[in-house]
Amino acid sequence: MEVVIRRAVQADEEVLYQMLCDLENEVLDRTTFGLVFIKNLQQESIGYFIAESNDGPAGMASCHVQLLLHHAAPVGEIQEMYVAPALRSQGIGKALIGAVFHFAGQRGARQVEVTSNKIRRDTHRFYEREGFQKTHDKLVWKGTSEA
Repeated sequence: MEVVIRRAVQADEEVLYQMLCDLENEVLDRTTFGLVFIKNLQQESIGYFIAESNDGPAGMASCHVQLLLHHAAPVGEIQEMYVAPALRSQGIGKALIGAVFHFAGQRGARQVEVTSNKIRRDTHRFYEREGFQKTHDKLVWKGTSEA
């Protein structure tokens, strides 16, 4: 299967929305999603990538590069990554990671990080095969309306 990786454009919004709803296993707020997507497309430090096969969109990845004091350097972070379930284990994720590494490297990042839900063990194995190492635990605080 031939796969092409390209930067996402505004016309990809609905495809990305469907992929991310599937990734998160929930229906995301459509209006807010659109507003965030359009705003982020305008940021030079944020890259959205679409993987396309002969049959159409097959996956996506996003990367945010930011200057972090504790690294004293730019660091890339994969925010979302998705490959259609029927197309997994065919090199699409590897190709998306390559696009992310290139994007982050062009912005001076020498490190790319990713956080993945602890229940996604297959995903963890994928990232480890791609050279990522488990070095941190992520702690999450979900704010309340009283905060």
